[in-house]
Amino acid sequence: MRDQGIDRNDIAEADLRTRRGVFRAVAFRDPVDGHEHMALVRGDIRERDDVLVRTHSECMTGDIFAATRCECGDQLGAALDAIVREGAGVLVYLRGHEGRGIGLVAKVRTHILQDDQGLDTVDSATAIGLPVDVRDYGPAARVLRHLGVRSVRLMSNNPDKVSALEAYGVRVSSRMPLLVQVSADNVRYLTAKRDRLGHDLPQLDGSVRLGEAPVSEVRG
Repeated sequence: MRDQGIDRNDIAEADLRTRRGVFRAVAFRDPVDGHEHMALVRGDIRERDDVLVRTHSECMTGDIFAATRCECGDQLGAALDAIVREGAGVLVYLRGHEGRGIGLVAKVRTHILQDDQGLDTVDSATAIGLPVDVRDYGPAARVLRHLGVRSVRLMSNNPDKVSALEAYGVRVSSRMPLLVQVSADNVRYLTAKRDRLGHDLPQLDGSVRLGEAPVSEVRG
């Protein structure tokens, strides 16, 4: 699809020192959704193929407060660790994606339904009249183009992310699962993501034991 780029007045870059080392922080205001997003860049990725990339949806409860209902915070840390090990890569942190795009207040309301009525993450959203997933990955595609990334190895368990990025012209050469341990707190959420949303989560059926062997890439 035709798409516009990021205006140079809506982007700023600086080094960001973290516990994992130094990243280049690329903050940008997206011309379509109006949100301010962030890309963390490690190493030399310009005009490179098969760059290790994570497009991470904002999750305040998981990313900041380490909530155990979801795996978001664990995935965020695992993706950054993988980029550091690789020596190069990009993590795009997408604002406005809270609760798969329904927002923070609505997400917390779905938690009430999950706790009190036993609804899963899908039915709890539709029960209050909201869509299951309204996230848009256009901002990620636009900043990857700005950074000069030619193709990506996408860290995601969600095959739909591949088609979503490719619709904006990002070439996805492979998808790398980003699996976390199953626990009593997150098993219902992970099961719904596998059974209702089509996520690739083999650790739920014991076909992958985390920490014993690397997970193979899924070629596009």
